[in-house]
Amino acid sequence: MKSYTKTITVKETDLDDLDHVNNIRYIEWIQDISKEHWQKTVPTEELELYIWVVRHHDITYHASALLQDTLELTTHIKSWRGPLSIRQVEIKNKVTGKTLITAETEWCLLQPENARPKRVPEHIANMFV
Repeated sequence: MKSYTKTITVKETDLDDLDHVNNIRYIEWIQDISKEHWQKTVPTEELELYIWVVRHHDITYHASALLQDTLELTTHIKSWRGPLSIRQVEIKNKVTGKTLITAETEWCLLQPENARPKRVPEHIANMFV
């Protein structure tokens, strides 16, 4: 599967009361990298034809990230079925290589005109292989 990776640095606004990255921030990063992968893979003229919504998140927290840590986020599509896409995301400390988060998100493709599920077109799925 074709993956997408980006690097970020933990900022003070990412932290919780324990000075670790807030769990909600990890969810935002998971969604952000998923969206970026989609937008960088699918032709611009086709982006308006589809809406993705999260159906389910499964996140395992392995270790904490701290202020100024450099993180590497990587995502890829694990599988497709009808209107569903299973996407995996891994967040690692880029310096130590330690895995901080593993996540699997089930996304559902909707038709923009009526918000009903739409089967993922084969040509779209093939862009991510």
